[in-house]
Amino acid sequence: MPKHETRRRLLAKTGTLGLALMAGCAGSGSTATDGTGDTTDPATAPRTRIDRFSDAAGTLMVRSEGNELPGPNEPIDFDQQPFVTEGLGPDGEVVSYYNFDVQPTTPAPIYALFREGEETPVEGQRNIIDVIPGDEGYNDFWHVHEVTVPADYEANTATSVQDLQDSGYEITAIDVLKNCPVVPDGSTASLRYGEGDTGLVEGWYDGQIVSYFLFEETPLTVTDGSVPVSPIYVTFNENPSEDGGGPPSGFVTESGSDQTHNVVATVPDDDGYSPLWSIHIYDNADFDSVSDLESATAATLLESDAATVNCPVVSVGTE
Repeated sequence: MPKHETRRRLLAKTGTLGLALMAGCAGSGSTATDGTGDTTDPATAPRTRIDRFSDAAGTLMVRSEGNELPGPNEPIDFDQQPFVTEGLGPDGEVVSYYNFDVQPTTPAPIYALFREGEETPVEGQRNIIDVIPGDEGYNDFWHVHEVTVPADYEANTATSVQDLQDSGYEITAIDVLKNCPVVPDGSTASLRYGEGDTGLVEGWYDGQIVSYFLFEETPLTVTDGSVPVSPIYVTFNENPSEDGGGPPSGFVTESGSDQTHNVVATVPDDDGYSPLWSIHIYDNADFDSVSDLESATAATLLESDAATVNCPVVSVGTE
């Protein structure tokens, strides 16, 4: 079996990349070039400023005087509104999911380094990305690219995509996707479906450290160069055609509760599940009649494929 196929299977089926990323978070004393020939310790390297709520980065969640979204580079607590939602699964079971805003279907590249002849990523090496929220081409969903480095390569010698290109390393895109929203350092999102680690992961961006979450409730693969999508049916307090309607008006919820009747078509153990949801908006007059996927698809549909949003499911069947 070709080495890239072996690695692809390890990455997709056993979470090797995710485990290596988590293990590489702590400072290990490894050194990294800063482009001048000097070296720096990743534990003391400069950190990239991250703002997910700027006009350039946000779509549904953009900072304004009328909301309380965290400021630039401030830690984000995703375990509170408006970042976590209670909805319904295809059979009417209660589900919870995070809201990481609109994301495109074209993934961004992430670079994982492997020494020649080895099947697991270089221990201690932070993965490398080339875009952050607000940059053109950014996406929470990352298309894994394997980088083959020499057998004597030292972890964190490369700290940018430019370093990889200048070194002339072999780079191969495989079909593995990872859902890793880049966030300000210190951000928290404590919920995961299954046994996923909830800590932050460190990576490199242009010689600086970035932090991101890792969601692995199901293996994801690139489909025709894109992130796969799954439908979600939602309804708002004001229908999109009304003044101030659609997302700014908020989801309809049951009286005295945070429970919406937003219905996801798939959950993590289902074939076809994806945390990138294609939004279908139904008439809020049908809210009381919607309780599962069958009733959601029978409701009056106001808009199909309104956007694609990153909403990883973190619990299924809990009240």
